[in-house]
Amino acid sequence: MGRIMMRGRFTSWDNPAVKNTARAELFRKLPSVDDLMRGPAFLSLAAGHGHDFVVDAVRSVLFRLRQEITSGLLDDDALELALSGLTDAVENQLRQELSYSLRPVINATGVILHTNLGRAPLADAAIEHIRETGASYSNLEFDFAVGARGKRDVHVDRPFRKLLSSDALGTGSATNAAGLRPGGTSEAAVSTRAETATIVVNNNAAAVLLALNTLAEGGEVIVSRGELVEIGGSFRIPDVMAKSGAILREVGTTNRTRASDYEHAFNERTRLLLRVHRSNFEITGFTEQASTAELVALAHKRGIPLMEDLGSGALFDLRSIGIDGEPGVLDSLHSGVDIVTYSGDKLLGGPQAGLISGSAGLIARMRSNSLFRALRVDKLIYGALEATLLAYVRHDHDAIPTLRMMRLSKEEIGRRADALAARVATVKLKVEIVDGESVLGGGAAPSSVLPTRLLALTCEGLSADELTARLRGSQPPIIARVDEGRVLLDLRTVFPDQDSAIASALSRIAA
Repeated sequence: MGRIMMRGRFTSWDNPAVKNTARAELFRKLPSVDDLMRGPAFLSLAAGHGHDFVVDAVRSVLFRLRQEITSGLLDDDALELALSGLTDAVENQLRQELSYSLRPVINATGVILHTNLGRAPLADAAIEHIRETGASYSNLEFDFAVGARGKRDVHVDRPFRKLLSSDALGTGSATNAAGLRPGGTSEAAVSTRAETATIVVNNNAAAVLLALNTLAEGGEVIVSRGELVEIGGSFRIPDVMAKSGAILREVGTTNRTRASDYEHAFNERTRLLLRVHRSNFEITGFTEQASTAELVALAHKRGIPLMEDLGSGALFDLRSIGIDGEPGVLDSLHSGVDIVTYSGDKLLGGPQAGLISGSAGLIARMRSNSLFRALRVDKLIYGALEATLLAYVRHDHDAIPTLRMMRLSKEEIGRRADALAARVATVKLKVEIVDGESVLGGGAAPSSVLPTRLLALTCEGLSADELTARLRGSQPPIIARVDEGRVLLDLRTVFPDQDSAIASALSRIAA
C-alpha cells in the first residue's frame, strides 16, 4: 500500500483527500509556459523554429506531465527527473512534429502486396522518372508536334498498345473448325480486340464506377450472386453499381451460376454483362461457374458488352511462378472480353491506379464521360506507370520489385536467412530456420502460396508480442508476424540491402 509523509506521520494513499493534496503539490511544481519561454534554452529553440511552434511543443509536453500526475504515474522524485529533462523533451516533441508521418518500413511479413504497407514498391526506373518529371515542368498535356494542348493519357498509350496489341494477344493463331480462335473467340471478336485502348483513373473502384456509368447508366447489369464481392474498406460491388446509376440484376446462386441463368435474365433494359473475379476469396465444393467463352458468346449474340473486373490484374503469366487460376489481362482480352478493369499497384507492380483496357470504341465513350476528368490521375502516377510498363515492354521483369519477389526461389531465400541467422543468433536471441509460405496479398490468388524459408525468433525476457513491438520501434520500423509464440521474418519481401538493418535492430534488442 502506498503511503506519504504528512505532518510527521505516514498517511495512506487510499485516502482521496490525501491523493488530491499530493497531486496539487505536484501540479504546483510545473512551470508555466511563459516562464519556460523566457529561459535561454527555449529562446534558442524559438529562434530556430519559431516562437509559436515552440510554444505548442511546450504545451504538449506539459500536458503529458499533467496527465501522468493525474494518473498517479509520477511521484515527487519522478517529476523532478522529468523537469530536469524538459528541454530535451521539448526538442524531441519538435522533432516528432517536424518529421514525416508517412515513412518507409521493412516488410518482413512475406505478404508481397501488403495493403497496409503500401502494396507494390515501385521500380527504380519509376522513382527516377517521377523525380525527372516531377521536379520540373513536363509535357503532361502538351503536344510537341503541333505546339498545342495534348492529352495526358498519350504517355502510357504506346506501351499499352505494345503490351495489348493483336500480336501480344496471339491473334495470328489459326481458327478451329467452328471458326473460333483459342479461348472460343470468333474472328470478328479478335479483330475488334486488335483495336485495344486503355485509360487510367485513380484506382480500380473508380475504373469500375466509370465503366458502369458509361455503359449502363439507367439500364441493367447482369452479374452472378457469387460475384457480389466486398473489397477492402467495406466497399461492395452493389454499392459501386448503385453510385454508377446502373441497376443490378443478380442471377444464379452463391455457389452455382450457369450460362443459362444469364440468358434468362436478358430483357430490353439490359446494357451490360459483368463478371467480377473472386480475387480475395474462393468458393469450393458444390460449385459451378459459367466459362468466359460462354459469356463472350452470349454477350456478342445479344449485342451487348461483356466487362470483367479482374481486381488485381497481371500483365505476366502467373503460371510461370506456380500460381494457377488467376486470369491475367491478356487472358481476358484474348478470350473476347470487351472491357477489363484492374489495378496498377497490385500484380502489375506499379503505382496506385485503376486501368480500363478493351474495345477502343467503348474506351472512347468512357474518355468523353465527365466522370473521367474527376477520376483522372496526375503527372506522378503517369510517370511511374509509364516506367513500369516500359519494363514489361523490355521483358525486364526483375526490374519490378513485386515480380522479382514473386520469382525468388525457396533456396535463394533460405541462403539469405542462414546468413542473417549467423549474424544475430546469441544466447539470448534464439533463431531457427523453418519452412513457411509467402502469399501474394492485395486480394490476389487467396488460395495460392509461395514456398519460403522463415527466421523463427524467440528472445529471452521478451514475449513474441513484445519483440514485434521492439522491431516496430526500430529505425526503420520492421514489420513481422507472430505464430505459435515465435516471431517470424520472411525475407522474400525484404530487399537484400535491408538485411543489415534487421541484423542491427535484432542485435540492439538482444543486447
